[in-house]
Amino acid sequence: KHDIEYLINTDIIKEPTFADFEKILSAAINFDADIIIGIGGGSVLDVAKLLAVQIDSKQPLKSIIGTGLIKGRNKYLICIPTTSGTGSEASPNAILTDNEDMTKKGIISNFLIPDKVYIDPELMIGLPPDITAFTGIDALTHCIEAYTNKYSHPLVDNFALEGIRLIVNNLPKAFINGSDIEARLNLAIGSFYGGLCLGPVNTAAVHALAYPLQSIFKIPHGIANSIMLPYVIEYNILSAPYRYACIYDALEGFSSLKVNDKAKKFSEQIRVLLKNLKLPLSLNEVGIKKSYIESMAKSAYDVQRLLKNNIRDLSIEDIKIIYQKAF
Repeated sequence: KHDIEYLINTDIIKEPTFADFEKILSAAINFDADIIIGIGGGSVLDVAKLLAVQIDSKQPLKSIIGTGLIKGRNKYLICIPTTSGTGSEASPNAILTDNEDMTKKGIISNFLIPDKVYIDPELMIGLPPDITAFTGIDALTHCIEAYTNKYSHPLVDNFALEGIRLIVNNLPKAFINGSDIEARLNLAIGSFYGGLCLGPVNTAAVHALAYPLQSIFKIPHGIANSIMLPYVIEYNILSAPYRYACIYDALEGFSSLKVNDKAKKFSEQIRVLLKNLKLPLSLNEVGIKKSYIESMAKSAYDVQRLLKNNIRDLSIEDIKIIYQKAF
């Protein structure tokens, strides 16, 4: 109608690598795009965000890995999520897999925050139950790790607690009935809140210990997080029982239970939730053998950008123990 030219790319069907991104970037440069619109799950949105930066940038992709290294963005960016998981539509983060060592690399910058975000729960109606489950747990993990974080912040705490409440109360409903539009909307808002947490606070040990499951065994991000979540919570409770007790109160209402009892009950709630969503609760269930503990621990320990956020410090031996308990 308005003679607007557009180019549609649907190449991202899994977690993207540097090579995947460079291929799409080349097509976008040749098209000379003015506006980038990402419509999809977290992987699609991450690529769209980076495209908006790199399409006319002189900075090589690898030179912007890390925090605050992007010098600017000239293209208008719109993100429209179709899953309730990564919160990429609200975060300054983008994650790609390095083809050289097959590890995940984070690019973090305020220039990756979209100009506009449109959240439409009707776009999520068609999500199968399994994807609904593990993307929803990813969103929940963002909120939990932001609230129980060494660098937690009072303002972010509000988004994290409300995100946890929305996700825990609505994820089972959306899992059972994918057409429940109210549950889908609440879940999407909870995921958005989780994305808001990722800029000022970010994630911690759950994500760090989940990364080797993805890079070595190609386990989807949300499933990897769901496996590690209860074990990291159990490890962290010793250092932050009050924080986990506050989450329990946010879900159940204030009670006279002791702080440690509330924290323990929240940990138990997470296990029940994962079981009801039919998600794996152990590394055995996804075919990982104990002989890989050493290599997984070394890989996880290298993710210091996230481990430094964890409410309880972890040595490489601590990581091995957590993996051992996850079998």
